[in-house]
Amino acid sequence: MKATLLKRLFASVQAGSDLDLKAVCRAIVADEKRLGHTKLAEDLERKLAKADAKQSAPIRKLAPLPSTRRDSAPLVQVLEHDQLRHHMVLPDTIEQRFFRIEKEYAARTRLSKFGLRARQRILFYGPPGCGKSLGAERIAWATGLPLHKVRFDTLISSYFGETASNLGKIFEAAEAQPCALFLDECDTIARARGAHNDVGEVSRVVNMLLQLLEDYRGDGLVIAATNHYEALDQAIYRRFDEAVEIPMPGIIEIARLLEQSLSALKVSKKLHLEHFAASLDGFSFSEVERIAQNAAKRSVMANRKEVALEDLESAAQDVKRHF
Repeated sequence: MKATLLKRLFASVQAGSDLDLKAVCRAIVADEKRLGHTKLAEDLERKLAKADAKQSAPIRKLAPLPSTRRDSAPLVQVLEHDQLRHHMVLPDTIEQRFFRIEKEYAARTRLSKFGLRARQRILFYGPPGCGKSLGAERIAWATGLPLHKVRFDTLISSYFGETASNLGKIFEAAEAQPCALFLDECDTIARARGAHNDVGEVSRVVNMLLQLLEDYRGDGLVIAATNHYEALDQAIYRRFDEAVEIPMPGIIEIARLLEQSLSALKVSKKLHLEHFAASLDGFSFSEVERIAQNAAKRSVMANRKEVALEDLESAAQDVKRHF
């Protein structure tokens, strides 16, 4: 390549001019043809044509968020990547299952070449406060997807057939715009059919949900969570690729969570988190996190340089009184 073309190329890069860059690229192609480097020239020409086609392609607009037909109320709450919580403390066996879901999503294109499908429909179940909602946020964060949390206050309608219609809109939007669609407390719309207080509309909604889960082919994930695993319709279980029980934390997880939650502050050397964790056996993840945060605030407000045992004990008593 001549020195003149090299200088023009670097000058175009410095100026940030796409038009100048393309002009230089065309000149390089012509120069290579003149030198008899036909194969190289044709390869460069194809790359340039692809770049032109990509630039001229229409910009794809994001699909509008689903809303109710009557008052246009939003059916989902959107949490973008920077809003998502993702620090979790889980037993190793559960952590491995989370990691497998995230890893499969990252490798979904490679898996599809072998006729394999990555796990896309995930069910979390366990007692209140065990970390199901946090788990949904963590997976959305790890996969780079926005979290679309279904708003059951607008989804469920007293009008005949409208709840099922709203549900269809939510899944349609999730397929049009990749996201982690999160149905928290999914037992609200997925309770077992045939119960003594069942009405026709309940069965219709459950049937609609079953069909939508079965047919889902979006490029994102569907995550559901429930405190009442036993109350779900039996057919719901078969629609999920993975059902993960999130357990209450053991003493080891409680100690790790305390350490993680207090990492921004100094902790007194007299305070042994492992010993204190034993006194919180039976507490949920959310309760332990609240205790750590309240203890940290107590220490900061008192202008102390480190978190002491009495800060944690006082915070634990407050949580016990509250619950």
